Formats: sequence, C-alpha cells, structure tokens
Amino acid sequence: VPLFLNQLQKDLEEVKELLTNATRKRVRDVLLAEKQKLELEIKNQPLPKPKDVAEEEKSSLGGYTVKINNYGWDQSDKFVKIYISLNGVQKLPAENVQVNFTERSFDLLVKNLNGKNYTMTFNNLLKPISVEGSSRKIKTDMVLVMCKKKREEKWDCLTQVEKESKEKEKAAYDTTDPSEGLMNILKKMYAEGDDEMKRTINKAWVESREKQYKGDIPMDI
Repeated sequence: VPLFLNQLQKDLEEVKELLTNATRKRVRDVLLAEKQKLELEIKNQPLPKPKDVAEEEKSSLGGYTVKINNYGWDQSDKFVKIYISLNGVQKLPAENVQVNFTERSFDLLVKNLNGKNYTMTFNNLLKPISVEGSSRKIKTDMVLVMCKKKREEKWDCLTQVEKESKEKEKAAYDTTDPSEGLMNILKKMYAEGDDEMKRTINKAWVESREKQYKGDIPMDI
C-alpha cells in the first residue's frame, strides 16, 4: 500500500475511535465531517498496481517522453502511409511500438528507445479509416503506420485541419482583382522570405513602378 494511502487509513481509524468516545454535538459534527472527507480521499486514491506490472512498466518506460513532429507520407489506392524516422527502432521488442487507431485518428507510442519514449498523435484525419485493416510496420530506423482507407479515393492532405488551412490560404488569393491576388502572394513571399528574397521582390517592385511611369505598361495593372 502506498505510504500516503496508508496514512489516510490510519487517520480514518483514529477519527472513528474518537467518534465512539465523543459526546458533545459540536465535536461529533467536526469528527463526522473529517471522517467523510477522509473516506472520500481514500476512495479517490488510485489503486496500487501489482508489483510485477509496476516493475514491467517501469522497465519499459524509461527516461522522458518526446513528441514526434517530423514525418513523411504518401498513399496508394487502399492505404495512407506515414513514415516516422527513429534511429535504432528495429532493435526494440515489437511490443514497445504501439499504435492505437480509431476511425478518424491514430496515436503512436514508442517505449524506451535509447532511454526516451516517443509519441505522435493524429486527430481528425481527413477521411475515415478502417481500424481492423490498419497496422504498423517496424523497419530499419523507421516506423511505417499503414492507415487503411474506408473508401478508395485520393486524400489531398492528412487531416481536416490541414484542409481548412489550405482552403483559407487559397481564398486569400482567389480575388476578383488579379492584381490584388498577386499582391497577396508577393506580401506572403516577402514576409516569409530571407534577405535575398526580400531584395529580389523590392528590386522587381521598383523596376515595375519605373516602367509604369515611363508608360511601358498600363497604369491600372
């Protein structure tokens, strides 16, 4: 029994003993309130795990957990395939590489790889997948997650969030005024570009304005 739970149980026993000897109503009310509080605390304590299970988890979950952000993906008619690079993963016991699938998500847990645990979660997959048909494969320095498509159709991206992000970006450039759309693209390139990109855009802009003033191109473009 964990030390903290053991202390709570001893406190509860003492409160019960005091209750049997208490005669004053005010004292009894205080003790009853404390008794209820202790019983609730004991009830909410997590049950201790058997020693062998606890030891097994301790040995398999060493170190700290790292969230995986880098991956590659492609698809076939039947599967969406996610490639996650992890050096030495093929040396682990197969049970240390776990993937849980739902119809619109999956999460990967790699336990105790070089003293660390690795996790990756994909929620709101673009389209439904078959839980039974999905699986994972362990390759040299790589885990391959195979999501079985429920319908054989092309996915434009992996998640619904990516789709919405692309649609918003597209809408920003799809304007009735072609020059406005071009300006939005140039502004985005300028904001995200390095110094060389910014110099190139500035130079092109200056040259464009000079041509306008000289009458080489119409002013309304």
